This record gives sequence, structure tokens and C-alpha cells, in this order.
Amino acid sequence: MVQVLSSSSTPLTVCEIKQAGGTKVKFKGHLEVCVCVCVTAGVGDNESFRTVIMVFIRQVLLLSTTLALLLLLISSFWLPQGDQRECGFAWQPCLSVYSQAPPPPGVSEKWAELHGDTPLVKDCPGQSFQARRLLQYLKSSLDDDGDILLETYLLSWDQLLNFMESLGTMVGFFSQKVREKITLIRELSLKHGAKAHGKSADAPQRPTPAAFELRNQAYRSVRSMVEAELKAGVVNFSYRTDSGCRTLLRLHRSLLWLKLMLEGLSEGADGEGRLKTPGELSRDAYRAALAPHHSWMLRQAAEIVFLALPERDYFLKLVCVQTQQEATPILRIIIQALTLVHTQTQRILAEHELLELP
Repeated sequence: MVQVLSSSSTPLTVCEIKQAGGTKVKFKGHLEVCVCVCVTAGVGDNESFRTVIMVFIRQVLLLSTTLALLLLLISSFWLPQGDQRECGFAWQPCLSVYSQAPPPPGVSEKWAELHGDTPLVKDCPGQSFQARRLLQYLKSSLDDDGDILLETYLLSWDQLLNFMESLGTMVGFFSQKVREKITLIRELSLKHGAKAHGKSADAPQRPTPAAFELRNQAYRSVRSMVEAELKAGVVNFSYRTDSGCRTLLRLHRSLLWLKLMLEGLSEGADGEGRLKTPGELSRDAYRAALAPHHSWMLRQAAEIVFLALPERDYFLKLVCVQTQQEATPILRIIIQALTLVHTQTQRILAEHELLELP
């Protein structure tokens, strides 16, 4: 008979254990949680004591591992930092379900709705995310020569950040990674502008608007940024650098994730009359868009996080509608705009072989 008489949950855990015969033993260690356990076994006292300790340690390790996975996910899973070529190690196996590249989106280059008014998409008072404003920025980012204007592209991402942060605390952690990428491209444009005007890039500068230096110079558009950075030699194809091209690629992949998720939300019920939950839709979109660029550990943690997303009704309220029937046409307008922006960005990156930057 081995009985845990008392326990504590201080950073340094102490458990007092009573063995058969009245002997008391204190177990002490750096464990986050201490549980009360009573074990009866027809074996010797020492073996019973070991059994208690092993059960106790297993429970703590399981909890610690789960928390570690979630923290890793929060810190880096939202924007891919590696690529598919990194898999294959013992700690990062390749899974066929994730290794399939998403099919190229079929999109009509001539979408009349994108160039006209969109009365269905209205302002939604009382919330930070505004679908109408997002659509305006997406439309404005499409240049006539097949380019993407960076100023309005990043303003579109500001709205998408508002959308992500509206989904709860967990996704709010991920949005911080997106915000860092947006800020980096804006900072690169400021440094390039300062250098072009003969100023030190490291000199303290007064606060500037988000669009400063994004309307001219090298960072006016995706194509101009790509060509300028390749010419300057700041893009590396072997290791990671804080170039605008690499940063844009991470945003580009995340844009696909959001687009695929919205496509799922725009669909009606299946043959059995069932609507997929936002968690299921986000998981499916993640598997197609981001999982091929993430480690095995982060992919497993992602499966858990999507369970925390709100219900479908909450998503409908973000575009100021009450029913799925009302939401579908609005979501399809936004999806078309996202698709055009994503397709043009994809084409530019592919032309310069930048889709697999480390």
C-alpha cells in the first residue's frame, strides 16, 4: 500500500508519501502539478512506490508537452518559416496528406464586379473589421499592368488583421506574426527611401504614415520590390534573410489560407444538410496552404488550435449578416478579390523563382 498524504503546487513540488508499515517518504522535484494518488498492488513496497512516481511523472510530462506544443504554435505557426524540403528528419516526418500542393486557382481576369460598385458589402458599425474597406483596398492594389501596389496591398492586410483578431485570443497571437511582417516591409521602404535621399537608414526618424515611401521608389509595387532586391543582392536562396521578397512570400501563403477558409464559409450545407464548422474549414484550408511549409510538430499543434474558433454565426456577424443565404454572395465578392490579388502575386513570384525561398 502506497498513499500520497499531501501535495503542493509550488514551483518546487513536494509530495509526502506513506508506505506500508507507516514509513513516510517525501518526493521533491521541479514539477508543475502534483496530484493525489492511491495505489494498491500485490507487489513489494518499493515497486509500488515506483509505480506511483511513474504515473505521476507521466501525467505531468503529458501536460507539459501539450503546453509546449501550443506555445510553439503560437510563436511561429501562423506564417511559415521553412519549406517542404526541410521534412524527412526523425522529428519532422513528411506526411503525404500535407505534401500535396494546392491546385492553382481558376480565376477569370475580367471580373466586372470588381470594377463596379458592390452594394451588398456594407459598413458594419461597432467593429474594427470592415469588409467594404477590405474590398476597396484589394481592388485598389490591382495595377493595370498585372502588378500589385504594395501600399494598398498592406492596407488590405491591416483589415485582414482586424478580421483575425476578431476571432479570439488564440488567433490574436498569430496575428502578431502577420503584423511583424507588414511592419518589416514598411520599414524596408523607409530605409530605401532614406538611402535614396542621402540620409542614414539608421538615423532616428519622425513618425511617418504607413504608406510613406510606398508610392514611389523600389517599394511601389510587388514587381518593383522584387526586381530592386534581386538587383541589390539582398535575397538569398540558401538561407533566411529579412528581405521584402521573403516576407511577402509568407504573407502570400497566409493570404491563401484566409481565402480558402472564406471559400468554405461561403458554401452551403452538404448532401446530408450539415454545415462544416469554422474549425473544420480552417483546418482544411491550413492543410492546403500552410501545412506543407511547417514542421511536423506545428502541424499537430494546429489541429488542436482550430477547435477554439467561434461558431459560424459569429463569422456571419463580421460581414453584417444573419443567415448563410445572406453571407454567401458577400463572401464570394471578397473571395474573388482575394483570388485576383493572390493570382497576380503568385505569377510575379513564380517569374522570378521566389516561391520556395527558405
